[in-house]
Amino acid sequence: MKKVAIIGGGNLGASIAQGLAKSGWTTAENIIVTRRHLDRLAGLSAQGFRVGDDNLLAVRESQWIVLAVKPWQVLEVIRELVPVLVPGEHRLISVVTGITIAQMREACGPGVPLFRAMPNTAIAIQESMTCVAADKASGADRDLVLSLFQELGEAILIDEALMDAATVLGACGIAYALRYIRASSQGGIQIGFDSDTAQLIASQTVKGAAALLMANGQHPEHEIDKVTTPKGCTIAGLNEMEHEGFSSSLIKGILTSFKQI
Repeated sequence: MKKVAIIGGGNLGASIAQGLAKSGWTTAENIIVTRRHLDRLAGLSAQGFRVGDDNLLAVRESQWIVLAVKPWQVLEVIRELVPVLVPGEHRLISVVTGITIAQMREACGPGVPLFRAMPNTAIAIQESMTCVAADKASGADRDLVLSLFQELGEAILIDEALMDAATVLGACGIAYALRYIRASSQGGIQIGFDSDTAQLIASQTVKGAAALLMANGQHPEHEIDKVTTPKGCTIAGLNEMEHEGFSSSLIKGILTSFKQI
């Protein structure tokens, strides 16, 4: 059974631990989560996860090391781990925004396969979209890392040069989608629904729309055409949204977020 050390037991680290255990990729007793303040890991401990504050010990007892600390801590933590990292035995995965593989490699030295992954907050319910980049990793290692994140949603391998773009489209994208659902819910209230019912309808509709695309592999316009009848209410609403800048505003927002990174 795969043994995993998660360095950093905040929300993201805890979500990864819980998702991996729920999926069966490994078991809770084979995951050790470290954090300076052990009292904040009491919940994970109660669920059967191993917890501790000794990063070196955690790495010695694991093959997969996931870095889920603050960006300013990453390189310091890697340098701390170098004495116990063993090429051929350990794989190092960072889920931290803004730290490049080149920076990690400089801190780590040669030998150990490095991975940089960008999940989103839906990882907490095993529905993340995770983009992964790799360095000095075998095909088998890449497949295993992808399988790890595929247990937590969807995962794809990308060139690291696209990681900032992945951050905007996948991680920031959660906020964009939620803002659409909020606006749609508000519209639903205005046409007669109570707030809870409006939010349920809007949320499930978005979930269903995404599921249609992922199941059928169709372009969004193909599915849109199915519900836009001549002189119908759908096309009237879509045209009004476009007149008000719906698509262009979203695209501009994505580009603005990208420039901000």
